[in-house]
Amino acid sequence: MTSFPQQLVSGYRTFATQRLPTEQSRYRELSERGQSPEVMVIGCCDSRVSPEVIFDAGPGELFIVRNVANLVPPYAPDGEAHGVSAALEFAVQVLRVKHIVVLGHAQCGGIKALAQDSAPLSPGDFIGKWMSLLEPTLAANARRTNEDLEDFVTRLEKKAVSTSLRNLMTFPCIQVLVERGKLELHGAYFGVAHGSLSVLDEATGEFKPVAAA
Repeated sequence: MTSFPQQLVSGYRTFATQRLPTEQSRYRELSERGQSPEVMVIGCCDSRVSPEVIFDAGPGELFIVRNVANLVPPYAPDGEAHGVSAALEFAVQVLRVKHIVVLGHAQCGGIKALAQDSAPLSPGDFIGKWMSLLEPTLAANARRTNEDLEDFVTRLEKKAVSTSLRNLMTFPCIQVLVERGKLELHGAYFGVAHGSLSVLDEATGEFKPVAAA
């Protein structure tokens, strides 16, 4: 029989002895009354990009969905299983969140692989199929002459956020609420190396840095 990862056991014990005592009443309230977060975050699976840590969020404050490259697929009611779409439906129609944030980040492995057309992508695996959602974005934002790979990947990472925001608007339940002013969509970008955060300015299409203080 395999043993549970020791680092998780140690982490839980630290949580139980240090953090839980200060938040026990909050957990009890969440247990009794249910969750009611106002913000949904769609982030990447990348272990370096934790929305709870980046936004210093407590229990019950964020409804989070993470996948490879923080992508939102277009609305596709085809009878198949769609995890991201199901989470969106739950967040919007059941929890009635007021904000949806698409959180992109630097050094995204999935987007770098797409830009280079390299491993771990291949025509027959799950990652390749998933990343193909960005092929139109890649085609519309080809690598410029003399643009180095790092700059190209960074530009593509940010364009991917905009693509996901556009795809969000293909969901009827989201489009209606946005048009009625009851739901707001946001794009953000996290710089792993420096812990920096930039927010997408809809008017200019540029990401503007958020001051740390």
